Amino acid sequence: MRLFRPSRRAASLSVVLAATLLATAACSGDDAAGGSGDDVVEVNFGYIPDFNGTSLLAVAQDQGLWEKHGVEVEATSFTNGPLQIQALGTGDLDFGYIGPGAFWLPASGQAKIVAMNTLGQADRVVAQPGIDSIEDLEGKKVAIPEGTSGDMILTLALQDAGMTKDDVEIVPMEPAAIVAALSSGKVDGAGFWYPALATVKKQVPDLVELAENGDFEDTVAFPTAFVAGNDVVADDEEKVDRVLAALRDAIAYRADHMDETIELTAEFNDLPVADVRADAENVQVLDLEEIDGYTQDGTFDTWLSGMQDYFVQSGQLPEAVEPSEFYTGDLFLGAGE
Repeated sequence: MRLFRPSRRAASLSVVLAATLLATAACSGDDAAGGSGDDVVEVNFGYIPDFNGTSLLAVAQDQGLWEKHGVEVEATSFTNGPLQIQALGTGDLDFGYIGPGAFWLPASGQAKIVAMNTLGQADRVVAQPGIDSIEDLEGKKVAIPEGTSGDMILTLALQDAGMTKDDVEIVPMEPAAIVAALSSGKVDGAGFWYPALATVKKQVPDLVELAENGDFEDTVAFPTAFVAGNDVVADDEEKVDRVLAALRDAIAYRADHMDETIELTAEFNDLPVADVRADAENVQVLDLEEIDGYTQDGTFDTWLSGMQDYFVQSGQLPEAVEPSEFYTGDLFLGAGE
């Protein structure tokens, strides 16, 4: 049998044709994933440099999830959630991250919660050595970052002791200032959180912990979440869908690769891995199945309603509204489809 052998010219043309087809297929693949250079949405994304606030961004960056979904992210660090809500309102941010203490802001119509994230277990009411109870804080200086989970846990602890903020001297401070004030003894106590408290304990090893998240889990949850500007949600469906699709992929990766996620978060924030690991120990990570399930079965709605009750009682929120007015769970469930 005679074998057919193409001429050199025919062989060369075949190679060129094959290369062209491969290049075309590769470009088509990028388009399907939303990652072509001509089809990228730019996003300004705020975060807080701790495990809750950064881990998904670190995963998305390392795993190429932004590129996969055609998103180019400019990430900006913030010290707290309320500042990010302000930036969302002015259009300086498209998306951001908030802890539970700032949930009253989207509930009051200032932003939308677009993705639930984790359950925080890092908040504490702490005091200088010699102060052994919440009641002992009466008349003393207590620092809080206002509108944060530190503010929230202090209010809950005071209520549980039959007290209010009027019974202590509240000193509003930024987180970095609280670390310095506790370490130097300039305040008697604080509503604050880990990992920053680990820094304080290096200077005040006998720092007393008077209350923690778990003390109130029967009545109030401490979820963290990602938020978006009202205008972004209303006017840019494609941007929201792509970002949420990337976050869904990152949530799935984080749940299955905690050690790698801790290392990526440490690298992203330029922090020691040991510090981030200690921070992650105060976090209950929710996997994608749990977040989807809690959205569908109303668990998140129950938590959000309970949190609103707290915010109404504390005077931060005039009245409660339906969670569906500020949590866009349907958008999260349908992202990327």
